[in-house]
Amino acid sequence: MAYRISLLFILGTICLVNGCATNPATGDAEFVTMSESSELEIGQEMHKKILETQPIYEDEKVTAYVNRVGQALAKVGERPELTYHFTVLDNPQINAFALPGGYIYVNRGLLAYMHSEAQLAAVLAHELGHVTARHAVQQDTARTGAKVLTVMSVLTTGSWALGDAASLWSSAAVMGYGREMELEADGLGARYLSKAGYSPHAMIEVISTLKDQEKFTRHLNAKSGRQQTYHGLFSTHPRNDTRLKEVVDKAAELEKHTQVVAKDPAEFRNTMEGLVYGPSYRRPEQNNPSEENRFTHSRLGFSLVFPDEWQVTNAGHTIVAEAPDKSAQIHMEVTRRQEELPPGNYLRKYYDVPLLMRSEDFSQAGMLGHTGIRPADDKLPQPSRVAIFYRGSLIYMLQGEVNKPAPDTDYDKLFMDSIHSFAPARGTAALPKAKTISYVQASPGTTFADIAKRMRIGRYAEEQLRLINGYYPSGEPQEGEWLKIIK
Repeated sequence: MAYRISLLFILGTICLVNGCATNPATGDAEFVTMSESSELEIGQEMHKKILETQPIYEDEKVTAYVNRVGQALAKVGERPELTYHFTVLDNPQINAFALPGGYIYVNRGLLAYMHSEAQLAAVLAHELGHVTARHAVQQDTARTGAKVLTVMSVLTTGSWALGDAASLWSSAAVMGYGREMELEADGLGARYLSKAGYSPHAMIEVISTLKDQEKFTRHLNAKSGRQQTYHGLFSTHPRNDTRLKEVVDKAAELEKHTQVVAKDPAEFRNTMEGLVYGPSYRRPEQNNPSEENRFTHSRLGFSLVFPDEWQVTNAGHTIVAEAPDKSAQIHMEVTRRQEELPPGNYLRKYYDVPLLMRSEDFSQAGMLGHTGIRPADDKLPQPSRVAIFYRGSLIYMLQGEVNKPAPDTDYDKLFMDSIHSFAPARGTAALPKAKTISYVQASPGTTFADIAKRMRIGRYAEEQLRLINGYYPSGEPQEGEWLKIIK
């Protein structure tokens, strides 16, 4: 008995010091090591980091629409006092994620696969569930107890070496919170949908749509020999998810007195008309404070800015830039393309890694590229930032490595600044025009195969059209039905 009393006393003391609280969304008691004020501060700092490395999708119409839908959902959640920020990122990948304190992001690549305002609301409501239930805080508490570096500990310690950045982008914020928390976010999201006047079953519709994309991705992987699978939104959910249907039905039952408000489908179509599909071509931003260390290689036809005061060595087809204190270096090499692989696939095959953390496609100065963080291995004790550019038959590959991190140095930002400064030496040519989404009505006898033949969107055109219209892998549109096409 004395032992039990002592144990309870110790646990009580821990709660007083570190914080036993009631979860605002579920009402359950929880043990967390972070106050709400710290959560808000960390979310704000993380938001700044994201905006430094992720371009915002500059379309006021789309931005305003996503924000309006998101704010309506936030008002019916359990933490309406928070200031919510809904941001559309200019990223073609199919994903959405949330950060602590009310910061919610959706990639424009995901918007192309949504068919209604209710489905968009389902995505935002799911992410809102992560915020209201403080999932990032709960997970940080668990991982800190296991002495694992996480998003929170990166920011609370002020450390931002490359390894820390890798932990950030491989964290739950982007990759998901695990099965139980994702299901909890589904249930909360379904509740918010109902309270805001949407059908809770839009959550299941979205998952079905994204599972079609996952199926297609697996098909491409099998043909290319790539082993990586889809890791985006709802990747933990099977298509016929019994538990998901249970939580959605429960939310619908609890909120069945709330009437579903009809939304004008034309508003959704008008908003998404002109949405960029695939790469978004843009020239590198000239935001580097100094151009003194711009290196130009006329023969190989490129230039880029290395960090100030770094020593650059030209060894023919390999260029090495090193920090003055030898703490880090950037390797760059130029080769010829030997096989037709997407840039991301080429990187993974070259480095023999199944998964790059914070992996993303991008386009820059008319070139397709891909970047990610390569995990540490026997050859490199620290994670490294890698990037690739395709320019005609040439491949430009960059790798940023940290040897002995110096304090208060954001190495990943240094690497990304150099990557985003990369440009052809003769970069005055007009950029390619980005593909965009447009809507047309199906005529009698319209087939996706016929539409695909009239569009230049590369291989698997019909499959892409089916995916964005919810007809994968089979089926044909009805006369008069509104269809998305790619122009």
